[in-house]
Amino acid sequence: MPNSLRPQLRRLFALATDNWLARGYLAVVAGSVLVMLLFPDSVLAPGPLLLTAPLSFVTVMFPFGPGTEGGGAAEVAAVAFWVVWLLGCAFVNAAVLGALAARSTTAAARPRVRDTGRDAGRVRTLLAPAVDNWLARAYLAVVAVALGFFLVAVYVLPDPGFAGIWPLMATAPFSFVAFLVSIPGEYSSLDWLNTVVFTVGSALSGLFNAVLIGRLAHRMRPEGGAGAAVVPAHR
Repeated sequence: MPNSLRPQLRRLFALATDNWLARGYLAVVAGSVLVMLLFPDSVLAPGPLLLTAPLSFVTVMFPFGPGTEGGGAAEVAAVAFWVVWLLGCAFVNAAVLGALAARSTTAAARPRVRDTGRDAGRVRTLLAPAVDNWLARAYLAVVAVALGFFLVAVYVLPDPGFAGIWPLMATAPFSFVAFLVSIPGEYSSLDWLNTVVFTVGSALSGLFNAVLIGRLAHRMRPEGGAGAAVVPAHR
């Protein structure tokens, strides 16, 4: 393993385990895996996949995974890969929550001064992690492609099919809330409202995910790296 990756992996592991929010999330994921193993036919069986979204949905595009046919060795290898991937997704999500918890603790320690004139600046500061690093920008590009394909399928193609699955997976897990909220619009006289609510909700979910990814990217930066001030030595 390259030496440059070891400090980043240590920081990732620390963020995923050194606060109650991340540890609580990992405990919930472990419980959902236990439920999936004990009750594979239950409605709660997809819990691990949903709790580790959106990265866990990448396995949907792979030609192998649980249920792969082709002999014992192939099935074991496919399931092992899926388990390792799911574990990695859980640790990344836990690290994201750990970075969020660390940021919240730092912000809470600072004295708050109410200034209504700076509300816009605070909003820009909150959203800055979504655009000031390549990782969050790449994720937003994926979200934009998924939403663009969905809108083209709905308004241009004769049969949209299941085009909504792409923004749903790209902006999970919060996009499921947008999906549930948009369902009543499908059965109302304003049928276009369903698409608008789902699109806006998915876009906001993607933006929120990008902010979380950006915060994680900030926490993963090496101390004293780029952006650190250089203090001249005094003689």
